[in-house]
Amino acid sequence: MQWYELIFVLIDMRSFSNLWYWIVLAVLWSTSSYWVMGVPFDLITRARRDDPQAAQQLAVLARIKADRMLYISRKSGIWIIGFTAFLLSSLLLLATVHRVEFAQALILLLAPMSLVSFLTLRLAARVERDDPEVEALASWLLRHRLTIQFIGMISIFVTALFGMYRNLSLGAFG
Repeated sequence: MQWYELIFVLIDMRSFSNLWYWIVLAVLWSTSSYWVMGVPFDLITRARRDDPQAAQQLAVLARIKADRMLYISRKSGIWIIGFTAFLLSSLLLLATVHRVEFAQALILLLAPMSLVSFLTLRLAARVERDDPEVEALASWLLRHRLTIQFIGMISIFVTALFGMYRNLSLGAFG
């Protein structure tokens, strides 16, 4: 057995039968629901428990993150949207027409995350526009976290169903 054959045996290039894909999926959604608009979840919970230092940090950090996201979207938002649309449509074409498993796996990761990115940017615009008090800000962030978790739950469910279908119909190891 050649060295490159050994590498491809150890690192299975098929996505849905690969443990690394499922680890990436879990880490992606757990990280997305922990860092809500760039603010860690534990800071939000500490700010809601009447910790004045955490409340001040939450207000400052949320404002910094919102301003940064909006600055980037205003400077290069059209380019980001264009590149994202090109990437997602190319992956969708490869996934549906050509049935490339890697593209199917990527589209199941990136499509829901693009929705989460849009919702996060919308929340950042709301934070900039309304400049809420800490209690309202924490409430908005927690509601946004719940939305991210709901999208993640649906995404993981759909990905698991599609992955099981793909592995059972094509054979996971053959």
